[in-house]
Amino acid sequence: MLETLQTWLQFAIVSGVIVVAGYHLSRYGDVIAEKTGLSGSWVGLALLATVTSLPELVTGISSVAAAHETDIAVGDVLGSCVFNLLILALLDAVYRKGSLFAGGRKGHLLIAAYGILLLVMSAAGLLLAQAGRMPALAHIGLYAPAIVLVYLAAMRTAFRYEREDVAEFEATEAARYPGITLRRAGARYAVAAVAVVAAGSVLPFIAADLADLMGWSRSFVGTQFVAAVTSLPEIAVTFAALRMGAIDMAIANLLGSNLFNIAILAVDDAFYLNGPLLAHVSPVHAVTALAAIAMSAVVVIGLLTRPRKRIGGAMSWPGLALVAIYLLNSYALY
Repeated sequence: MLETLQTWLQFAIVSGVIVVAGYHLSRYGDVIAEKTGLSGSWVGLALLATVTSLPELVTGISSVAAAHETDIAVGDVLGSCVFNLLILALLDAVYRKGSLFAGGRKGHLLIAAYGILLLVMSAAGLLLAQAGRMPALAHIGLYAPAIVLVYLAAMRTAFRYEREDVAEFEATEAARYPGITLRRAGARYAVAAVAVVAAGSVLPFIAADLADLMGWSRSFVGTQFVAAVTSLPEIAVTFAALRMGAIDMAIANLLGSNLFNIAILAVDDAFYLNGPLLAHVSPVHAVTALAAIAMSAVVVIGLLTRPRKRIGGAMSWPGLALVAIYLLNSYALY
């Protein structure tokens, strides 16, 4: 009993470090992008997406390279995608000007469509790897370079389509950070990055101990607990954008983070030296991939139909559908 409490306490402490440091990492990453002029470029857009997903990146690399917990790594990536889409439902619930999906620009459909494509590629790679039919380059599954190429194409295409939103966001950020110098932002960013790297490196070990003590599978812990922790900083960043009235940036942040989350699979695969990563994980991750695909499809339908009514005064039907799919996925994994 004491050992279980100690493990939960360790998990809570590491989670707290990631949440606080992750928020500051995202904030000062935005400042650096604005001060250097990168926020108006597609390179800056890609870098900012990387910053908000750095906890997932560090945790994934540590999971496969140090802790050798492949299920926690893959569960974190796919679980973060599902959790990010759940955040959209939470935004819909607190957005007071009507339905979030009625207010968001239809341009988000492009990012959501690329997200579905990457998730389908991941699910297909998982199923083929499980069947022993995935070609490999050295120890890297062929799905990994394919995911990277599609991710780069997605970021480039999304920026060209959403150029106006990025320019508007750049102007907004300039107004928000007039008193922060580039040197100060860089120093605080470095401190936050070190904290995220340190906490993210030990998180897989604690999560594995937690799974053993509670009798849970690695895939369940990675998808539910580790994914939620590494995605919590994005809640703070997204709700901050919502408070500013930047609803489109809030939506784009979550959908864009999902693109990078899938790209993390390719990075994890490169660090896992025992063959294609997806061949050495539980096939149950396909359930989470399918849940993320279904939730992304709900977002697409919601942005196209633009519902204005709230059901029971709580949220629109797409928001309720996202919550329902998330709960069903959690139950299936458990």
